[in-house]
Amino acid sequence: MADERLARAERYALADLMAELGPDAPTLNTGWTIRDLAAHVIVRERRLDGAAGILVRGLREHSEKVRRAVADRPFDELVAEVRHPPWWTFSAIPLLDVLVNTSEFFIHHEDVRRAQPGWEPRDLPVVVERELWRRVRSSARLALRRFRAVVVLHAPGYGESTFGVSDSPTRVRVSGPPGELLMFVSGRQRAARVEVTGPQPTVDSLRRARLGV
Repeated sequence: MADERLARAERYALADLMAELGPDAPTLNTGWTIRDLAAHVIVRERRLDGAAGILVRGLREHSEKVRRAVADRPFDELVAEVRHPPWWTFSAIPLLDVLVNTSEFFIHHEDVRRAQPGWEPRDLPVVVERELWRRVRSSARLALRRFRAVVVLHAPGYGESTFGVSDSPTRVRVSGPPGELLMFVSGRQRAARVEVTGPQPTVDSLRRARLGV
């Protein structure tokens, strides 16, 4: 599956699941229901003034105010806007859609899936896991750049990469399929089906660390 097809497929699957579960179902995002997550996606794509607060700490209060206003709209409208990005945003440009949405929609789809009772990891095709492994490496460079240990991410059959503080004497290894590793480095450690090995205090610290944006 090409990158652009994967980003689009995860977007549609997220919208379908949101519609199926309804606005009040939980997500992995602390304190957020599906309605809240839908509003976040919409603000990120359609409200530049609100989207800036996702990355810039000083603008987060304004961003949250914008998101809450969007969340108050009818739920059907929110789902429709998650499903269909406007033509004037980066999401309508195939190359930019790949760069900014492949990880975003995979992760948010899983944010909804994994917050529901009885969830299990998806059996993803090799071509999808290969694309996700590329995203793992790019995401981990940012997420683990300040972690005070060497962190080895190992995806059996796909590869292995090292992150964190390269001159640290402490080494931790995180093993699992690419999709699970992507959830881990995006800050969803508790919901990622991975094996983490190394000195126990460092393993515990990594599992509790605030990763992702």
